[in-house]
Amino acid sequence: MTKLTETQTVILSAGAQRPDNIALPLPKGLAGAAAKMAVSKMIEHGWLQEVDANLRCNEPLWRETGDGHGTTLVVTDAGLLAIGVEPVEAQKIAAIHNGAAEMPVPKPPTRREGTKQAMLIAMLLTSTGATMEEIVAATGWQAHSARGAISGALGKKLGLIVTSAKEAGRGRVYRIDHPAT
Repeated sequence: MTKLTETQTVILSAGAQRPDNIALPLPKGLAGAAAKMAVSKMIEHGWLQEVDANLRCNEPLWRETGDGHGTTLVVTDAGLLAIGVEPVEAQKIAAIHNGAAEMPVPKPPTRREGTKQAMLIAMLLTSTGATMEEIVAATGWQAHSARGAISGALGKKLGLIVTSAKEAGRGRVYRIDHPAT
């Protein structure tokens, strides 16, 4: 595997984030003979490819062909792989970066019956709530694991509002305030 220069990495990375993996514009400060040399080497390695520019879409021109047309530079699949990006990933990144695709909507977490988490939810939904000692005895978890489940799984993932209050004779009691719908 050929080691990429900093310039080659910048060109390929920027192109991977653009629609259709267009490699232009080149980084600031890279022009003239230096740009031609860098691009020629990258074409030689198969990382860039010259393709006809779609002037209707205002694609940037790499060079004019003399017949009223021009070419642009596109990062190839080999170029994407050279920077460690899978070709399909690059299409998703470019689409998201350019607002052309919506982020996938995550599937809402499902509550499974018969689990320790379900048992915890049932305990916290009762009017009496549950103390940490009761939760530990019922689930067999360590206290820090139970607190993590309350904060992480119930609060952050399931969106349940868990409150706690000190009660005389019982200590701190945890309850689910409003179950998520």
